[in-house]
Amino acid sequence: MPGGWNASSDSPELRAAGIIVPIIFSLIFLLGTVGNGLVLAVLLRNGQVKYNTTNLFILNLAMADLCFIICCVPFQATIYTLDGWLFGAFACKAVHFLIYLTMYASSFTLAAVSVDRQVYLAIRYPLESRDVRTSRNAGVAIVVIWSLSLLFAGPYLSYYQIVHYHRVPICIPIWEDQRRKILDMVTFVFGYLLPVTVVSLAYARTIKFLWTSVDPIERISESRKAKRKVTKMIVAVAILFCLCWLPHHLVILCFWFGHFPFNRATYACRLASHCLSYANSCLNPIIYALISKHFRKRFKQVFTCLFFQNKTRKKKKRVEKKVHVVNVGKGFTNSTRGFCGGNTEVTQVPEENTRKRVPEGASHDARAWSHQLQDAMVSVQKELLEEESLATAGHPLAMTPPRGTEEFLTIHYR
Repeated sequence: MPGGWNASSDSPELRAAGIIVPIIFSLIFLLGTVGNGLVLAVLLRNGQVKYNTTNLFILNLAMADLCFIICCVPFQATIYTLDGWLFGAFACKAVHFLIYLTMYASSFTLAAVSVDRQVYLAIRYPLESRDVRTSRNAGVAIVVIWSLSLLFAGPYLSYYQIVHYHRVPICIPIWEDQRRKILDMVTFVFGYLLPVTVVSLAYARTIKFLWTSVDPIERISESRKAKRKVTKMIVAVAILFCLCWLPHHLVILCFWFGHFPFNRATYACRLASHCLSYANSCLNPIIYALISKHFRKRFKQVFTCLFFQNKTRKKKKRVEKKVHVVNVGKGFTNSTRGFCGGNTEVTQVPEENTRKRVPEGASHDARAWSHQLQDAMVSVQKELLEEESLATAGHPLAMTPPRGTEEFLTIHYR
């Protein structure tokens, strides 16, 4: 930074940061991209979010986190590793705008989902809540969330600008101090303090009702247990947001209202606060997986489906000869339907030991036809065993076709 002790690239702290920061930010990028991508895949697959307001808000939170991870983290990592800003004036403005846009979207979403799940809407008056907690109203709330986020983050488009310091371009705030101070305070109040207050009050009421009420019927119900699990998960996400972004805002408050010189200690504080606030975007999927059995099950299914499809794709590339099965008996086709769907194109796998002997007196054509039919049956059975074991482990459907259903209408080679 201009005028700071850390402007020199010879500083040992900067050299250490140049090694540590890429590692930390790479982990954040990898975990955040994979984790939030899995959350999106789980929620969007088979219409998981269609009629569930909580899932809609979780989907919105995952989209905001993924946007931040992809569009901001790689650029921000260069601040601690390169001498200057190499991505131009547009990226300087856009990256910092997206940082605060996604931060506002995340904080407003957490506030909205806390209100959605609070006592009077979701628990104490369940019948009345059905008219309020609809997917349509949740969609309207999400539109309002992003509109407010755009409104509050908009000033950051002019807040940062490229400045040349010792002929090195750097991306820094260019507003005068008083305007910067006002904007930073607005960000702290509306982007952190107000949402945290709403979340705290809403979940305090929710937790008090769920864990302290003494209704003997509801106390042991499965509905109450399910509500507790979901509440635990959302509360954990909200607490993580509060803890991860708190150091960032404390550093800004100390800068404006306290003594904050540019030295080794403050540099370490700024670096730690940035890493912690950025890490928040990759921690939510871990919370979902740790607390929710539903998410763990869906994560495994997505991984299984991707692994199965990738394995099938590789096998098709390795084998040149393929057998196309146009129609197979009813009992046979039902067992091909798994999590990833069926496939009527199967790979021929020669299995000499499984062929039945053909009478020596049979014609050459009959012998060849018998070998082709047996090869196709062995191949189909192997494919079904692999598909069922990967995609639908433990499924009660039979793995092999019943007798009398091996009716191949057309078999041809290519």
